[in-house]
Amino acid sequence: MSEVTRPSLSDALTERMLELIRTGGHRPGDRLPSTRELSQRFAVTTPTLREALRRLEATGAIEMRHGSGIYVGAAIERLVLPNPNMREIHAPQLLDLLGARIVIEPPLAAMAAEQAGEEEIAALRQVLDEAGRHLRGEDAELHEANMTFHRATARMAGNSVLHEVVDSLLTVHGPEQREILHLFDDRRRDYEEHLAILGAIEARDAAQAEERMRAHLVDVKTVIEHRLQSPR
Repeated sequence: MSEVTRPSLSDALTERMLELIRTGGHRPGDRLPSTRELSQRFAVTTPTLREALRRLEATGAIEMRHGSGIYVGAAIERLVLPNPNMREIHAPQLLDLLGARIVIEPPLAAMAAEQAGEEEIAALRQVLDEAGRHLRGEDAELHEANMTFHRATARMAGNSVLHEVVDSLLTVHGPEQREILHLFDDRRRDYEEHLAILGAIEARDAAQAEERMRAHLVDVKTVIEHRLQSPR
């Protein structure tokens, strides 16, 4: 039998920090005790504590704001997280990610058409209005609006875990997604495909919403496959 690895002090501190957040009833955005107070509470040195804090920050459990303090992070209650160590995605992985989105996002668009409230749909319309204002602007602003559209559509489906899956996929290949926007080179078509998806959701047509989301993502994947096969 192999020897069981003993948890490190940093591992133990990470668990104690999470316990502090849970038992204290802290919510995302709540301020936590200072580094000095935490060091005294847990009877550890500041460098040891900071190692545990960096681990928690990497997963979004806490947020360290320079000159302000330590706060509970927005991701503290998430079940699915993007890999914080991912730095570069190679072509096969990128195509697999796009393939995963083709499987996951169309049914969520259908669910959004069936379940979304009027205020949520109005907010989704505002997101596309914002995208429309950036069609001739900077890639970064249009990219952000486009990703907000996909995240919001997934959230409107009403399943928090599937929303987190989509959010994680979009986060993991954010830089590549910006390149996709650049390579696609047809902002108007991309925008109109998003409008078509929104139209189906507004009409409460689940089948059409699913079909249009799938066609849109297949279109994106086809462009990227062609680009990857083309000589640089």
